Amino acid sequence: MLPVTALWTSDAPAAWHRALDSYDDVVALQKVGRLPELDQWYRGELPGLIAARRTAHVTLPELVRITEWKMARGVWRAPNLVRVRGNDPDLVVRTSTKALAEIPHPTAPITTMAALDGVGPATASGVASAAAPGLYPFFDELVAAQIPGLPTVAWTHGFYARYAAALRERAAALGPDWTPVMLERALWAHVGGKAGRGRGVEAPKVHR
Repeated sequence: MLPVTALWTSDAPAAWHRALDSYDDVVALQKVGRLPELDQWYRGELPGLIAARRTAHVTLPELVRITEWKMARGVWRAPNLVRVRGNDPDLVVRTSTKALAEIPHPTAPITTMAALDGVGPATASGVASAAAPGLYPFFDELVAAQIPGLPTVAWTHGFYARYAAALRERAAALGPDWTPVMLERALWAHVGGKAGRGRGVEAPKVHR
């Protein structure tokens, strides 16, 4: 059995491209309800919606869909989703406008977005990742487990800073055609079809 870090340590572009190209198939293999639909929206539509606005931001319905996408790809935490839905729509626009204006600071957009109820570093990273994939990878535990030198995943801003920095550095080493988001998806697909995750409802101990 290959070590979990096998792809991370590979310098073969073909291996990385194979993993990235398998992403859609691995999404389908999860057999999770709306995940394919949500994933296509998150990757194919949301970045353009954000970029087309005079001031970059997300709306409350978009933040809810980002949260649903994140949970469908990981662990469904219904109480967190309820809290996200309960945010004031104007507050979401103001907060996300401020957060995305803080790009390219490595962590400030994540910290600012996480001020919203039910939003932790992982959900916040979903917003930042859609707006600036060259800087902010989505925060995922299956990906983090493949990065040598990182401790056990902690859903904190400090851990995300280390995680994102590692992916930025590795993307730069692979070459200019790679972004942290591309690496995150390749690494998720690399183990996602093999390991999978529990899909049951789980009450959150911390916001993701």
